[in-house]
Amino acid sequence: MQKAIIQLAPLGCPSCLQKIDSAVKRVNGVESESVKVLFNASKVKAQFNAENGSIEAIEKAIEDLGYEVIRSSVKAI
Repeated sequence: MQKAIIQLAPLGCPSCLQKIDSAVKRVNGVESESVKVLFNASKVKAQFNAENGSIEAIEKAIEDLGYEVIRSSVKAI
């Protein structure tokens, strides 16, 4: 299992949070109950199984919505 922390460009509205939350939860390998979108910090935290998911897939899901990913980090847990 991996833990991802993704820093985004500042989020403009609370509905952005809901869009990002549901998009990340749909990514293969992501544990949906682990997804947290922090509006004020403009961060996304999620856990995913590296065997069937990737940080690139999570970043792509966010970027496909039109939000900029500034940086991300992944740690084994």
